[in-house]
Amino acid sequence: MSRTNPYDGFLDGRPIEAILSSTPSALRTALAKLAEKQVTATPAPGKWSAAEVACHLADCELVFGFRLRQTLAEDSPIIQPFDQDRWAASYSGIPAWQAADVFAALRGWNLRLIESASPAARARKTTHPERGEMTFQTLIETMAGHDLNHLIQLSKVAEALEV
Repeated sequence: MSRTNPYDGFLDGRPIEAILSSTPSALRTALAKLAEKQVTATPAPGKWSAAEVACHLADCELVFGFRLRQTLAEDSPIIQPFDQDRWAASYSGIPAWQAADVFAALRGWNLRLIESASPAARARKTTHPERGEMTFQTLIETMAGHDLNHLIQLSKVAEALEV
C-alpha cells in the first residue's frame, strides 16, 4: 500500500476515470438492494450503516473537490486532513438517497475538472500532513480507491444484514 494513497490496494486495473464515473450508480445500486430498515441498520457495534457510508462518500467528495481545486490554484498547498468519525457524528437522520444525490452531483462537478486537467495539471503537487507529498493525479487515484473500498464495505453491510 502506498503511503500517499492508502487506497491503492483497492484499484482494480480499470481506468481511474471509469471507476470515478461509475461510483454514483454503483452506490445507488448498492442502496437499492437494501430494505429501508436495513439502510439505517448498523451491521455491528461501531460500524457504519449504509446510510452513513453514503453520507461519508458525499462529505469526502466535497473534501476531495476542495483539495483538487486547491492543488490546481495554489503553489504546493498543504491540504487539511479531517476526522471522519467526528464528521459522521452529524449523519443521523440524513436519508441515504439524499446523500447519494449529493455525492452524484459533486462527483459530476469534480469529474468535469478532472477530465479537463492537462498532464501538467495532473503533476501539480500538494502535501498531506499525514501522507506526505502527493500530486493531483495521486488525489484522483485516492478518490477511486476510496470509492472501491466503500463499495466493498456496502457489500459487507448487505451480507451482515442478510440481504
